[in-house]
Amino acid sequence: MSEDFVARVIVVAIMLLVGFPVHEFAHALAAYRLGDSTAKLFGRLTLNPVAHFDPLGGILLAVSFIRSGFGFGWAKPTPVNPSNLAGGRRGEAMVAAAGPVSNLVLAAAAALPLRFIFATPQLSEQIPGIVVLVLYLFVYINLVLMIFNLLPIPPLDGSKVLFAFLPPRLAWQWRPVLEQYGFILLLLLFFLPPGDSIGGRILGPILEALFAVLVGV
Repeated sequence: MSEDFVARVIVVAIMLLVGFPVHEFAHALAAYRLGDSTAKLFGRLTLNPVAHFDPLGGILLAVSFIRSGFGFGWAKPTPVNPSNLAGGRRGEAMVAAAGPVSNLVLAAAAALPLRFIFATPQLSEQIPGIVVLVLYLFVYINLVLMIFNLLPIPPLDGSKVLFAFLPPRLAWQWRPVLEQYGFILLLLLFFLPPGDSIGGRILGPILEALFAVLVGV
């Protein structure tokens, strides 16, 4: 069993136990602070991973990340009632953005020790390679999920941010269309052309730039 395989399994476990719960808790907390108690009533204002676990999303994350290193998965969506939120559409955007921002915070938290290790040759020789690899992959997967979730296509978080900044009439016209065909757009974006998708070409440079900023390599 290779070290890379073990590291990927560990990172998937951390994401299911920590990463996804933090992401959904961030949505729930932001909604609660803005006046919506729906998530709290459904028991989602918690870091308990059981409350946020989605079997299909968890399995897809494990299979995709362990096999290819590119994680695709999700937790159980956090219920939010936009009509209860202070700030209207801006409040909805803040709740939506809270999840991806939490992924950035997790990535930065793992990048700090990784950056210190890379900057200290003596220390890098003493730290087991699998520890470095787990930190590296944890930063990577959180950045992937953050960037992916910020795409302005339903049902991703970025779509709610987009609708908040569009003129009300334009948002009213385009939201039903994008929500109806959003999943198809995502499939086209990330599976065409095969092997070198449009989405991959868009996300790749952004991911590399953010990773370089956080880790310093």
